[in-house]
Amino acid sequence: MGEISRSWWLLLIRGLAAIVFGILALIWPGITLLVLVIFFGVYALISGLFELFAGFRHGERPRAWLIISGIIGILAGIVAFLWPGITSLALLYLVAFWAIFTGVSEIVAGVHLRKVIDNEWMFIVGGILSVIFGVLLLVWPGAGMLSLVWLIGVFAILYGIAMIALSFRVKNFTQGAGTP
Repeated sequence: MGEISRSWWLLLIRGLAAIVFGILALIWPGITLLVLVIFFGVYALISGLFELFAGFRHGERPRAWLIISGIIGILAGIVAFLWPGITSLALLYLVAFWAIFTGVSEIVAGVHLRKVIDNEWMFIVGGILSVIFGVLLLVWPGAGMLSLVWLIGVFAILYGIAMIALSFRVKNFTQGAGTP
């Protein structure tokens, strides 16, 4: 528990960052969606180029897999720039599955944290919100990509509030336990 309690401020920063991101997404939904697609495209292109380079440069690794992975990354980056609509739909599904898997892991972590801290429920609430968010994205993908950005914004704010509440709970536990 000492490690968790000493890093309470990391949960606080994580919560504050989520709230700021959520507010910006709500203020500029169109820009947020375009930026997400562009960031993904740039990342996929750069990652693909480096994997391709590594595939041709390093003979001791399984070169074929690096080369194939690099080509797929480069193609994904090009698709993101040429067809941002398809890319944003793919990102919708990626975000949905990420939210579900992250939420489930946070629920499990919250249950384990409850064994250490009495009445600890904020981490579990964050996980439940994450799972609900992911499921809603899967159920209604046709609601529009801008709706995704609004959902991301609201989710980020609610999630940030849950993480901030958790950080203060962990900090108070630290002070109450007399740990530095």
